[in-house]
Amino acid sequence: MASLFLLWPVLCTSQSQRHSVLCMDGSGNFDAEFRTGVKVHVGAARNGGPATLGTRACAAKLIWENQELLVATGASQLDLDAFGVDLGDGVPVAAFQIKKSDAYCCMDYAIYSLQKPPRLLGAITGGGFFSASDVDLDGTVEILTDDAAAVDGFENLTLGELDFAPTVVFRFANGQLHDVSSEFQSYFDDEIAKTRSGIHAQDLDDFKNSDGALVAIRTTASTEQLHRLRMMKIKVLEIVWAYLYSGREEDAWRSLAQMWPPADVARIRAALLKTRARGILSEAEGASAVAPRRKKKHAQVFDAVSRSELGSKLEVVPPEAILLQRPPISEQQAQAELFLDLIVDESGKVRSAEAVGKVKRVDPELISAALTWKFIPAFKDGRAVVSRLRIAVSPRQ
Repeated sequence: MASLFLLWPVLCTSQSQRHSVLCMDGSGNFDAEFRTGVKVHVGAARNGGPATLGTRACAAKLIWENQELLVATGASQLDLDAFGVDLGDGVPVAAFQIKKSDAYCCMDYAIYSLQKPPRLLGAITGGGFFSASDVDLDGTVEILTDDAAAVDGFENLTLGELDFAPTVVFRFANGQLHDVSSEFQSYFDDEIAKTRSGIHAQDLDDFKNSDGALVAIRTTASTEQLHRLRMMKIKVLEIVWAYLYSGREEDAWRSLAQMWPPADVARIRAALLKTRARGILSEAEGASAVAPRRKKKHAQVFDAVSRSELGSKLEVVPPEAILLQRPPISEQQAQAELFLDLIVDESGKVRSAEAVGKVKRVDPELISAALTWKFIPAFKDGRAVVSRLRIAVSPRQ
């Protein structure tokens, strides 16, 4: 029984979800070399002596010939998000995300060319997590993230209380970062609908009868009542954010007027605009207009499945694993080796996972894990392409 699962990575990801990274607190290692002769190394920080090793930190560097370029050191988390993909500058890049300290909420994203000598092409700061991905498999890679740093502490709400921080979709081209979130409004609409479905009329009425800031009632309201009001406030904010960050200000303010305490609308509207203005969008050159609805092209999917026939050749240089993690399995869940067919986009992200062969049952947690796997993408004529890859999964792995 083969099941197909499609992935919309990162968009509106729960803040409570823990993402997998290559190196965390000095644990984890990865090395690879690109066809240009530039190598990447991610691992424990070693250039700071015993003191650095004692902090269990991570570092990354690019190496070529007898030279090296330090990307980061002393980081609590460090990840290679993409390797070899062209994000829009016409050159293959290595994209790193770096969490400098566990005390800081968010990541920095650094994009380096893989030509000799490698150089920094661009950087983004303040996202909770980043993922370069061909979102709609149209042959163009976007950078998905959120405005986590800007909204952390907004209205005295922590990131841990939010279901998601405002989602942002960037495109990097010609050395410039562009906000293209408005091109993906249908994905924001899914989150709006999901959030609205969790709203109870009585809770919304109670919140609309409050002062909005929830300051005046703290001394008189019960802990349970205050918690319900805070949760309703979060839902309203998340709906407004989804409209606001997807380029629909009129819908954002209409929803705010419908669901927020009337006397507090002007204050919260000004606060929302101020927060957005100083957030991650301030790093972009501008925002794209909403594109007219049209049928998008689909990138060609090349075959990277190994063939046993004598003399047969693959269409592409197949993907190579960067980070594959699977959930632990119990003895009851143990089964014979199975095969998964993966669609890996040109940024190396898994877009779909399908079990093949005579499979009675597929562990849904395994499929969920497969959708988070990262690869160096397939290449055809030196260009990263979308590919179909078959991978064997053993219960002993």
